[in-house]
Amino acid sequence: MLQRMLKNDDISLKMEETSVDEKLYFEVLNNIKSELTTAQSKVITTANEHMIIAYYNIGQRLVEKDTWGTKFLKLLVQDLKISLPQVKGLSYTNLRYMKRFALAYTESEFCQQPVGKLAWRSNIMLLDKLKTNEERFWYANKALENNWSSVVLDHQIGTRLIDKQSEKTQKITNYMVQHEEGFNERVQEMFKDPYLFDFVTYQEGIIEKKVEDELVTNITKLLMELGKGFAFVGRQYHLCVDNTDFYIDLLFYNFELRCFVVIELKTIEFQPEHAGKLGFYLSAVDSILKKPEDNPTVGILLTRGKSNLIAEFILNQTNAPIGVADYKFMEEIPKYLSEAMPSIEEIEKRLKEQKEFD
Repeated sequence: MLQRMLKNDDISLKMEETSVDEKLYFEVLNNIKSELTTAQSKVITTANEHMIIAYYNIGQRLVEKDTWGTKFLKLLVQDLKISLPQVKGLSYTNLRYMKRFALAYTESEFCQQPVGKLAWRSNIMLLDKLKTNEERFWYANKALENNWSSVVLDHQIGTRLIDKQSEKTQKITNYMVQHEEGFNERVQEMFKDPYLFDFVTYQEGIIEKKVEDELVTNITKLLMELGKGFAFVGRQYHLCVDNTDFYIDLLFYNFELRCFVVIELKTIEFQPEHAGKLGFYLSAVDSILKKPEDNPTVGILLTRGKSNLIAEFILNQTNAPIGVADYKFMEEIPKYLSEAMPSIEEIEKRLKEQKEFD
């Protein structure tokens, strides 16, 4: 009877090679077909969200039938592809990810957390690269807030943004004191430590000009590392104060914060006098460039090491809103993030599996 049913549906499979219960098998097959067909018929603007819901529901069904083994799942893939040839992503690997997806989150977590609104590729990345739901939800929130593509999300996970930007990370700034409530929290959230310039090649005795050259040459990657809303204004930006010329290393405007951001770059450890110079630049930008509708200018001092205690003492004594952070080069990142950065084998595996998702 089962072979006749498969033939009527144009499914040329040899069911006798498996020991799958016919009734239960077709129940699951039809349920999945219904989920996918319904998801595809939804409004285009919410198509992704409905598809993710469908994937979660499918995953739950597959978890319930987990004792049936791999033969069941492989047979299911063949039938789905024949029954729904227009639907993408019906590979064996992808169905296994749907099971992992359902196992990772309870229904309550799935409904309340942002993973249900992310693209499927981004969700796969969260499952593969992160071990805890706490971190997955943190990155999912950031991805939605900043409209990250899966490529940007991959970069942010690989460089451990959560360690540099989360509330648990010790940040050496005085932003919370020097800015008004609300704005100070947004500035504090924007700030990272350390900044990872994996596109800059380190050389012994490298000078500030060379680092600036590399940052400006790779301005797109630099803006990605700085975060959301940054626009590049200029390098060695000229200011004239009382007929004296001054030059800011890197000047940005952040459209999310609605303020100028001055970045001073040092190739040595933090020194107390660095904060004084940066504070002067902030005051000058506020006087010369800042518009009435702009928020106060923010300073970021990038150094090659610092004593947190010394930096805190200095920032406590200045009214200029400054954050002090380290930065690291490409050669230093593997040691710093040895567990976070993917191996060549992992990259090749992901590229191979990615074809199955499309």
